[in-house]
Formats: sequence, C-alpha cells, structure tokens
Amino acid sequence: MVDNNIKLTGNHSARSSAPGETKARQDASVYAPVTSLYGVGSALAAKLKSLGIETVIDLLYHFPRKYLDRSNVSTISSVKTGQDVTVVGRVCNVDLRETRTRKNMLVVDIYDGTGYLSGVWFNQPYHAERLKEGTEVAFSGKVNFTYGRLRIVNPDYDIIGSPGGSSVAEQVHTGRIVPVYPCTSGVTSAMLRRLISRALAYVPGLLDPIPERVRDGFKILPIEKALKQIHFPESPDDLKQAWRRMIFEEIFLLQVGLAYKKRFRQRNAKGIAHKPPGALVARFLNSLPFELTSAQKRCLDEIVKDMTSDYQMNRLLQGEVASGKTVIAVLALLLTVENGYQGAIMAPTEVLASQHTERIGKMLSEIPIRVEMLSKGSPPALLGDIAKGDVDIVIGTHALIQEKVKFKNLALVVVDEQHRFGIRQRFILATKGKAPDVLHMSATPIPRTLALTLYGDLDISTVDELPPGRKGVITVVADESQRIGVFARIRNEISRGRQAFVICPLIEDSESLEAKAVAAEVENLRKFFPDFRIAHLHGQMKSEEKANIMKRFEAGEIDVLVSTILVEVGIDVPNATIMIVENAERFGLAQLHQLRGRVGRGVERGIFILFAEPASDEAKARTEAIRKYSDGFSLAEADLMIRGEGTLFGMRQSGVSDMRLVKTSRNINLIRKAREAAFEIVDSDPLMKEPPNQLLLEEVKRRFARKIDWLFVA
Repeated sequence: MVDNNIKLTGNHSARSSAPGETKARQDASVYAPVTSLYGVGSALAAKLKSLGIETVIDLLYHFPRKYLDRSNVSTISSVKTGQDVTVVGRVCNVDLRETRTRKNMLVVDIYDGTGYLSGVWFNQPYHAERLKEGTEVAFSGKVNFTYGRLRIVNPDYDIIGSPGGSSVAEQVHTGRIVPVYPCTSGVTSAMLRRLISRALAYVPGLLDPIPERVRDGFKILPIEKALKQIHFPESPDDLKQAWRRMIFEEIFLLQVGLAYKKRFRQRNAKGIAHKPPGALVARFLNSLPFELTSAQKRCLDEIVKDMTSDYQMNRLLQGEVASGKTVIAVLALLLTVENGYQGAIMAPTEVLASQHTERIGKMLSEIPIRVEMLSKGSPPALLGDIAKGDVDIVIGTHALIQEKVKFKNLALVVVDEQHRFGIRQRFILATKGKAPDVLHMSATPIPRTLALTLYGDLDISTVDELPPGRKGVITVVADESQRIGVFARIRNEISRGRQAFVICPLIEDSESLEAKAVAAEVENLRKFFPDFRIAHLHGQMKSEEKANIMKRFEAGEIDVLVSTILVEVGIDVPNATIMIVENAERFGLAQLHQLRGRVGRGVERGIFILFAEPASDEAKARTEAIRKYSDGFSLAEADLMIRGEGTLFGMRQSGVSDMRLVKTSRNINLIRKAREAAFEIVDSDPLMKEPPNQLLLEEVKRRFARKIDWLFVA
C-alpha cells in the first residue's frame, strides 16, 4: 500500500532540451518537441514550457511530487462520506444545468449494481462529450453526501468501456498507484498523466546513459524500466526501486561532471608557476602584530604549493567567521605581486569591497604596492592604469567583470563569499587573465558531506581555528516581553564606549520596503535612545552614502547602526559588541551566523540577541540551532538536517540547483560511492571516448549545460 500523501523532493524536469550530439545515437524522437505528442498544440506547449517541458524527454523527466493509492476499487454501497475512493460504474444520466449563481453545473450519475453516485463539475461542460450514457467509467476522489446523494466533486476518471461495451487501453488515473504532478494554470495533473503515458511509448528508443557495469555494481534499474515505474508503478517496491535509480542517476551524473572537470583542468589548464615566497611576503608577515594560527599556516602552505606548481590553482578557502581568511588571501596576493603579476578580489557588495580596500590598504601601508577599488563610478584613468599593470591589487564587485576592464597580467583571482556569485560571473573574471590561479573564499562553513557534492572539482582548505584572545559571542533568543531589558543592555554597552548593530529583515525583494523598515526602526530607537548617535544603512542608498556611513561607524562616530542584511559579510568593526536582529525567524541559519560574526571581533565578548516569533516547526528549529551551536560547521550540519541544502549555500548558483531529487545529508554514503565510481571511469578513459562513456559525458553536458562552468573548458 502506498501512503495517500507520499511527498517527494523532485518537482521539475532535470534535463536540458537540447539533444546535442546524442541525436545520432539515440532515437531522435525522444528529443522531439512535445508538440509531436497527440493532443499537444501550440497553446498547450506554451503552458508546458512554464514547467520546463519543451521536449518529449523533458516530459518523461517531469517527476511526480506525490502518489495516491487507487489500486483498490470500492462498491458504491460500501463507501462513506469523507473517504477517498475509486468506484467503477456505468453512466446512467448526464445533466448539464445552471445554478442559482449562474454557474454551469454538470452532474453525471453512475450505477454499479449496488448503488448510485454522482460526479459533479462546475463550469466544465466539456466532460459531457466523453461521459455519455452507457459508458463504463471509473471515478476517483473524496466522497461527500449532498441532497440525499453520494457525490464526488471534480473526480478524476477513466473511461473503462464505451457504450458498446469495448474497453479502453489507456487507464492512468484510477485503479492503480496514481502519480500527482507539479502543475500550472491550464495544465492539470490528469492532463500530465495522459501525456506522459503517451510519451512512455518513446522510452524503448532511449539509451541508458549509465554504463551497464555501473548499473550492475549499484544494483539499479535500467532507464526504460525506471521511467515506466516512476510514473506508473505496479507496486510500492517497484516505485521505491525507480526512485532509487533516479536519485543515483542525479548523483552519479554530477560526480562524473565534477571528476571530468577536475581531471581536464589538471591536464590542460597549465597555470603560472610562481617562485616561492620571498622578501615581500616575509616583510608582511613580520609586520603583523600577531602570529598566524596553525590552521592559517596549514592553509597558506596548501595555497603556496598550488601557486608554485605549473597547474592552475582552483581552491576553496573556507573557514569560521573571523578565522583570518583575509590575511591568507592577502599573502597569496602578495606572492603573485612579488612574482610580477596582478591580483584581483571580487566581493559581493560595494560595502564589503570598500571595507576590503580600506583594511588591505592599511595592512599593506608599509609595503610598496598599489591597491585600488574599482566601481562603476571609477575614473577612466584607473582603467588605464589597471590595463598597463600599474595597479597591483584591484578590489571590486561585479564591476570587475565589465568588458572594458582589462588587466595586463592577472595571475590570481580571489572570489570572496563565492556562493553569492553566479558561476558565469566567476568564470568571466578568471578569463581576464591567462589561466590565473583562482581562490574561492567562503565564511559559510560547508560540511564535508556537502562539499563532496558541491565542490568535488575543487581542492579545499579549511581554517578551523580562531585567533587566540577571542572571548566568543553569547547568543540569546528573546521575545517582546524582554525588550526593555535588551534595550537596557544596549545602553550599558554604549555607555562603556562600545557600539551596536540593529538588523531589520528583508521583508520582500524591494529596496523601497527595506528603506521603510529601516526608517521605522530608526524612529523607534530614537524614542528609547534620544542621546545616542543613530544612523541607518540600506540598499536604496547611493554607494557614496553607504561607504561614508560605514567609515563613520568604524571611526566610532555612530553609536547604533540600523541596517538590513547589507552588513552580513566581511564587515569588521572590533568595537561593535552587541547586535539585535528583529524578526529573526525570517532569516536563514547561514545569514544569522554571518550576522553573529559581526560582533565579538575585538577583545570583548560579543552579545547576539534575536527577537523571534517562530510560527513553524522549521523556524523554531532554526532559532534553537543558532542558540545552541556557536561554530559554523555544527550549525551547517544542523541546517542540513532541518531543511536540506537548497537554500543554505546558494546552490541555485551551482550545478546542484539541478539536483531536484537528492537530499545530500541523507545520501552521503551513496554520494561517496558514486564519486569513487565516477573518478574511476574518468581516470580509466580521460577523454571519455569509449562508447558507453561517450554517451555518459554527453548526458552530463546536456543535464548541466547551463549550470556548471566545467563545460566552458570541455
């Protein structure tokens, strides 16, 4: 028995519509437009396109979101009000009438020898064309009792036999485990069932992209059987095996893509072999008022090893908030500068880019190199200096990837908070040089389990140790009854010469609403703290205004800074010791952890207070997790368990946004084994020229063509 509300994770087509080279080897009809199916005209095709369905194979990969068990047929006399049933009878009356509210109501009565039941539709008179008297039909749906008659409103139905008594082969809505699909306006689940049942006729022409030896090793179904069973399973076990196949396929294809990309890069992307660190790096290290932690030294050694080799570095530097990643990045940039090259840092916001410029400029003030920030408003002369190689380190946002920005000899690209950028943005910056080394940085800790899936093509360095002397941050979840006490704590901190953040949620994707929320919060705070210097920061402000506010806050000229999520990453104000987050239930765990990292960066302990009124179990779990876990890696693992990986790590910008079916945290053992098998295939056939592997590579390209940057080099 299948549960009547089996929810699954997949809900959209995972395939690209373009058949590519495989058309010569596959049955081309599999990649034909969906209009090649009977019953699909241009109007319906336009609606299907909004579901990501443009070809027959798109339709086949549009998987159900749940299933209903209609394999048991009831007699009409046995059904009860409120039951979800399937009954089979012969149409004995068809009545199309108008209700008192002037709606068209179609009533179709059926009789099965034990009793009568009515199917009722409003403003859908066209069903009468199929449901003529004498037709044998199966009705499925929830039963109610109205006006002395059992009835089902908007029943799903199948024509079992015509008035003459002949049966109809197509039976897709009733008498079986029935799929329920993601739909859109004008496209019902019943309509999709009929179309997919016709599309399955094309499956025998579909070659399996997963080699037979892999299928045998993992004991998974061949593609033909899996597609038939995932849409129209004959039993719960068949359904389970079909989903296991599709989940494995999704994992395995991504791992093959990552393995191919990594090996391709190692063979072909010859990088710049830097000389080992010299006087410039040593001078900077000696100027630091602290010694690098052992974790920083280990990560730096790994980066230096990459940069002094003759292959292109492609490394992820991840670490806890305030763990000292920026210092490592500066050392890498100095290494490239002392070798006669340029370096660039791309940050997600102008506020962060400005702060990077300020901080790195101070760090390097005693060292004779030129650091500049590039923004949309930068003078043309700066572009000329960058092109001539007169600027050693360029820091900016998306402005760095404008076509007019040219570098003389870019050799190192640092992408800060890399998950905030799209793959193509990161790729374009890397093309500004000749195979420059690429260092991705992230302060969103990524569990090892997820890193295998997300960044299987990258080498990973982890700063898992905080600098000594940090006292940490106290996290408190509060409600409105505690607000007076919280405000008293703010007053106490500021009276001791410290500063505070107050964060407002992003209510909607609207800068004007951001501004209103921030303005209202400022007015409220001024009533409580008329003697404090209060300023605000939001997305609607001009770049110069935002930069000026941050400089004043860093200089201690502002006591309380009211801001949106703009200060989420990279902001470093050691004197800020307390942060209040309003409506904290609206934020994700990664955002909350990043915000928490803005306080406690000096010698004083930080205080992080969340005003939250979580209405859902998920929101309650998030607020409890942020209170319970202080380190980002434990928090990231908790978030995986709470809501999966889709929203935590910006996966919409990575290939994993196409992973409709897989919950990484629940499939880690399968991922490990699939990864091993993928690398074994790529290592044994690096060019993927053997027929099974060629088909496999073509399928990976088709699946992730617009999502993963490895295709740019293949």
